[in-house]
Amino acid sequence: MQSIIKQEFNEHIKVSTETIKSINKPIEIASNLCIDCLNKGNKILLFGNGGSAADAQHIAAEIVGRYKIERKGLAAIALTTDTSAITAIANDFGYLQVFNRQVEALAHEGDVVIGISTGGSSPNVISALKLANDIGCKTIGFSGRGGGEFNELCDVNLIAVTDNTPRIQEMHILIGHTICHLIDQAFVQN
Repeated sequence: MQSIIKQEFNEHIKVSTETIKSINKPIEIASNLCIDCLNKGNKILLFGNGGSAADAQHIAAEIVGRYKIERKGLAAIALTTDTSAITAIANDFGYLQVFNRQVEALAHEGDVVIGISTGGSSPNVISALKLANDIGCKTIGFSGRGGGEFNELCDVNLIAVTDNTPRIQEMHILIGHTICHLIDQAFVQN
């Protein structure tokens, strides 16, 4: 049991160490896109499947509420929280359209749209990112496994440097928290 616990923590440390080598500048770019969007009165939309859906909700909640610093509430919506919309859209249009229909209805030019996928290859997330680009949104990917299709689709793709799904998910929350901290800093001064 102790060896498994140590192995999990050591894997996390290794992936964190490798990821930080390549992700500093992309996190800065993504944070600036979010801050600029929010400064202009626009919103951030986030989505993903499974654990990535939970990550989208977590990050949106930190933006709307606060991460660490008291500041005004900011506009962020996780497209993974409305089960009525998700199930109606999936039933009527197919699962591929679950995020598309919501992006079509809620996104406007100048918004930031964040797609989360451990491999950057979830068809419904890719489809919604393409639509967001067509609308004129800035797009950010949270991925792993080399980034997949997100590399071509997103203004910036935040890639966790591993193929290990649990470690990718941990990096996504760490990256999300880092962006939230930078957002807090930007808005506590305003």
